[in-house]
Amino acid sequence: MPMLRFTAVIVLATAAVAAQARDVVPAAAAAIAPNIEAAVVKIFSTLRGPDPTKPWSKAAPQDVTGSGVVIEGRRILTNAHVVGYASQVQIQGSQSGDKLSATVVAVGRGIDLAILKLDDESFFDTHPPVARASLLPDVREAVMAYGYPTGGNSLSITKGIVSRIEFVPYAFASSGLRIQVDAAINPGNSGGPVIAGDKMVGLAFAGAANAQNIGYIIPNEEVDLFLKDVADGRYDGKPAMYDDVQTLENPALREFLKLDKSVEGVVVQHPYRSEAAYPLKEFDVITRIGDYPIDNQGMVKLGSLRVRFQYRVQQLAQGGKLALTIVRGGKPMAIQLPVGSGRKMLIPDLAGGYPPYFIYGPIVFSRASPEFMSGMATNPAIMQALAYNASPLMTRRGEQPDAQREELVVVTSPFFPNKLVTGYGNRVAAVVYSINEVPVRSLRHLVTLLRDLKDDLVVIHFDQRAGETMVLPRKAMLESTEAVLADNGIRQQGSQEMMDVWNGKSAK
Repeated sequence: MPMLRFTAVIVLATAAVAAQARDVVPAAAAAIAPNIEAAVVKIFSTLRGPDPTKPWSKAAPQDVTGSGVVIEGRRILTNAHVVGYASQVQIQGSQSGDKLSATVVAVGRGIDLAILKLDDESFFDTHPPVARASLLPDVREAVMAYGYPTGGNSLSITKGIVSRIEFVPYAFASSGLRIQVDAAINPGNSGGPVIAGDKMVGLAFAGAANAQNIGYIIPNEEVDLFLKDVADGRYDGKPAMYDDVQTLENPALREFLKLDKSVEGVVVQHPYRSEAAYPLKEFDVITRIGDYPIDNQGMVKLGSLRVRFQYRVQQLAQGGKLALTIVRGGKPMAIQLPVGSGRKMLIPDLAGGYPPYFIYGPIVFSRASPEFMSGMATNPAIMQALAYNASPLMTRRGEQPDAQREELVVVTSPFFPNKLVTGYGNRVAAVVYSINEVPVRSLRHLVTLLRDLKDDLVVIHFDQRAGETMVLPRKAMLESTEAVLADNGIRQQGSQEMMDVWNGKSAK
């Protein structure tokens, strides 16, 4: 999957298309333009994201702009990346000089959608919602994109065509339908509506880095699933199956499985769960999802299109179950596969929150996350060192938590200057294995162990092939913590949950 830059709207890719957009606007589009223009807003956000290497603080404020569209229910739809971690959000209507305060009421980070409410809802009296199409647009169908890209302050309206429709990974272990258009996408247009005829067909959200004439929109089907999900005030996420599968194209693989030529489908390479009661096993062949046949490339029909069979999960799953037809040992059988809306990970992302942390003397502990690891990903020397030392940050990256390890606890920051750590190398990105020979299950568990420890010395073992073991005087570590916090302008020794544990409110 190409690297995406999450910016936003569709601009003209060629001189011929540009001339057409400037000089020739279809009559139907011209007739509906005023209504659509009134529904498109510019969004101003001040973002304060996390700083995983300094978990006691937030990143510096960042001012960004994007686009949004009025939808039913006196709401504004936009992209999650436009308003995620926003400390302030304002919107401005087309041809309006006033900015109105807005509140983020729902965010679906995986599918990159969010909903805003306005403090002053009288705005919607003169800015009605745009109607949404119930069907996907056709490939080669003309679309008009509305939004506020960089380079100007007024509303931009551009034209392109639908190039491709696929079911692909989005972000944060979520997948969905995605429409590709033959136009670039500019910063600032994220969240702007894309119109075919007189109805919205999707929301602009990304462009492909280092490529021309490729822009992406989130189709209405994904928007509708998101709106249905958040109707109860909470975003749960889409159902998905997490079993690893492979295609059934290779003749030797078919011979190994002793399959008749008439059997088509995909092969289960690694079931999501290993317990005996789990209905999928290695080398099962999934031939149907619901009533839809799966071909040997793992695709199903969607009208005149072919998309990955996992697309049908979000339509067919009911009550946490998905009907599949499989072939096992040459015999077909029907199963009900459990599906969920989230995959538990040993190294989970921050899910729109801020990293928990705990400071003990001059050492900062936190939970490992992809956001923390992203800061190291551009440094090959660090990544090679982690791999050479068999750090769990590398070896257990895609694993699920278990009873022994709920999450990975890491040293996130260089040691604060202090004589207690004299002679030790800085242990940034080192994963804690044990405290006084008790294996650490989670950050909460580490805080509990340090709280209840009575030994004179604290012995910290790290989970890697080579590296120092730290031995520290317990009482001196406790006594030094307040001075460390004061010297570095840190208000609290730990995040609130960790302080509750430290103060004895929770011993889990």
